[in-house]
Amino acid sequence: MSKGSILIKAGTIVNRGQRTVGDVLIRDGFIERVGGTIDVTADREIDAGGCFVLPGIIDDQVHFREPGLTHKATIRTEARAAVAGGTTTFMEMPNTKPATLNQLLLEEKYRIGAENSVANYSFYMGAANDNLDEALRTDPRRVCGLKIFMGSSTGNMLVDNEKTLDALFAKSPLLIATHCEDEATIRENAARAREKWGTDIPVREHPHIRSAEGCLKSSTLAVELAKRHNTRLHILHISTADEVDLFRNDIPLREKRITAEVCVHHLTFNADDYDRLGNGIKCNPAIKSEHHRSALLPALLDDRFDVIATDHAPHTIEEKAQSDYFKAPGGLPLVQHSLDMMMRLEQAGKISLEKIVEKMCHAPAECFRVDRRGYLDEGTWADVVVYDPRTEWTVAPENILYKAGWSPLEGTTLRGRVRETIVSGRLAYANGQVNDSVRGERVLFDR
Repeated sequence: MSKGSILIKAGTIVNRGQRTVGDVLIRDGFIERVGGTIDVTADREIDAGGCFVLPGIIDDQVHFREPGLTHKATIRTEARAAVAGGTTTFMEMPNTKPATLNQLLLEEKYRIGAENSVANYSFYMGAANDNLDEALRTDPRRVCGLKIFMGSSTGNMLVDNEKTLDALFAKSPLLIATHCEDEATIRENAARAREKWGTDIPVREHPHIRSAEGCLKSSTLAVELAKRHNTRLHILHISTADEVDLFRNDIPLREKRITAEVCVHHLTFNADDYDRLGNGIKCNPAIKSEHHRSALLPALLDDRFDVIATDHAPHTIEEKAQSDYFKAPGGLPLVQHSLDMMMRLEQAGKISLEKIVEKMCHAPAECFRVDRRGYLDEGTWADVVVYDPRTEWTVAPENILYKAGWSPLEGTTLRGRVRETIVSGRLAYANGQVNDSVRGERVLFDR
């Protein structure tokens, strides 16, 4: 079925490190022409004067909680929030219930995505101590990667068998994405905290329990395994200054075998914010001291870190409000506001819009070898965002689309907002409304 045509007029196009004022013509799902004045009749015309026209964001790490945890979120609800924030493609994690540890469960998630997601979608295959053969059956062309939890988090899919880890790194044809925190270090720190506080551990102790030392030890092991086997490794949500030197910036991204992701919350918050936001910013790995936070942005700017993502991980307000440290879950909802959070840094003069587009759009496409997405180039899929820098608004319950219904940014006034989001050539979001008839595409990969 034809997806029709859309003509975006007179916007400031941000693509491949350049800004140009001009038009974008979209036809049948793809970008047909970019730049200059395009005089054609289209099914829909969007006046983007005074606005930025950006590639759709590719978020390589989200937790949409379906199946099994749908009281927190669903693929439908969180995809709606994603397009409202300019994210057109997501890669979703396997720690659902049941965990995505075989091919049948993986394809069931793709079925749910095809039926319910307004955004483009891909789902990771999960690794466990006992599913090596099943993990290795995954099709690299049709699946974004293999997720290994080298430290426990929500869902407790910890892989701690050394032989299994070595075999996964040796044999996987897919990119391996890792959550790196050393489990023994976490347990030792937690035991000491329990001795002192019982279960009433203050949340400000979280970065001491899930410590920088634990992150570095696990990330170092992952890098050693990847180098030993020449594995394609992507380490998720780097949170410490100590880990920066594990990564290089002297070769192009396409040539890297080991890459790194940093998340918007680790760039935004530091440990002082626990006093204000409490469990609302409890996450794994933990938000740490200003010493660590302040080291992350420079590493992003000089290309030791490659990708910006969210690790969107919603829980209900009631779950987050639990006073027992060990029961209050880690994770926070972010996918609707990731571009807004980065634009606050841009407005403070700390990062350029061109660099934001590079790290949120171009780099995920390059890192994962995404097929024809991540750029505003002729012939690519039409994933496009129109962002109005003039709009001022405040994050409030009535404009939060997460099923959990809350955000750590509530009460924050923002300058600039996504006005339209186009997903694979169809208008998925416009002026505060999601078009629930739109369905995204299954993302493919050029391995």
